[in-house]
Amino acid sequence: KGDIRDQVFLESIFKEVYSLNNYFHAVIHLAGLKSVRESILKPKRYWDVNLNGSINLVNVMKKFNCYSIVFSSSATVYGIADKELLDENSIIKPCNVYGETKARIEKLLLNLCLENNNWRVCNLRYFNPAGAHYSGLIGEATCNNPNNLFPYLNLVAIGKKKFLRIYGNDWNTRDGTAIRDYLHVDDLAYGHLLIMQHILSDKFKIKNINIGTGKGTTVLELINTYQKVNNCEIPFEFVSRREGDVESLIADNQLLKKTLNWIPSKSLESMCLDSLNWQKNS
Repeated sequence: KGDIRDQVFLESIFKEVYSLNNYFHAVIHLAGLKSVRESILKPKRYWDVNLNGSINLVNVMKKFNCYSIVFSSSATVYGIADKELLDENSIIKPCNVYGETKARIEKLLLNLCLENNNWRVCNLRYFNPAGAHYSGLIGEATCNNPNNLFPYLNLVAIGKKKFLRIYGNDWNTRDGTAIRDYLHVDDLAYGHLLIMQHILSDKFKIKNINIGTGKGTTVLELINTYQKVNNCEIPFEFVSRREGDVESLIADNQLLKKTLNWIPSKSLESMCLDSLNWQKNS
């Protein structure tokens, strides 16, 4: 209903809540652009929406004495993996504009914490969210040419796309296709709520936390699982690698487990079933 770059709009939301004798305890900051490929083609747009939007948001939060935030960050801040499982101390060296914007926002939030002791921050580094709500009522609405793998799988499965393009079959992996740590969106949502409880209980000042399953799946393995659980065929072809892509991204989620006594548990099969179920109901 609005744009986080619009200060007047943001302030109107806070003012409306205050007029009802209430106030915001915290913000879950999800607003941003998220395509690696698009960020390389339109870097100015990504810096404007992601970074300038975040600066505007925290300025308005501060004006209304709201100092707690869970930020939707990304595993893309790590860039090319320097080890099989990436922990929060891995080198921050993004290799695309999208990842660079996320890393810069994390630095912004760190600076806020150093400047003002009231801030409570969690940079929640997503790996690869996928799937949909099991009810089939909430899912990832996309344009006709989505950038993410699961929405494209859905379009092929229902016949709106003829085949899936796989970007590269010459990666140094077990079958030549890129590896990702796929995370059910239900687990991701629940993780946000648990982190928010920690922040509001004043359990920590600032933390960077990976949220992923710790399990890597190649693109071909994902296609095979999707076909099996949904009883469908996914034709595909190999094409060249995309600029900005990396070979492997798998979470070391031990800090998440230590902090919350919880880690994501929903299976890849559930992601595949729930994703197509939503597509059929949308």
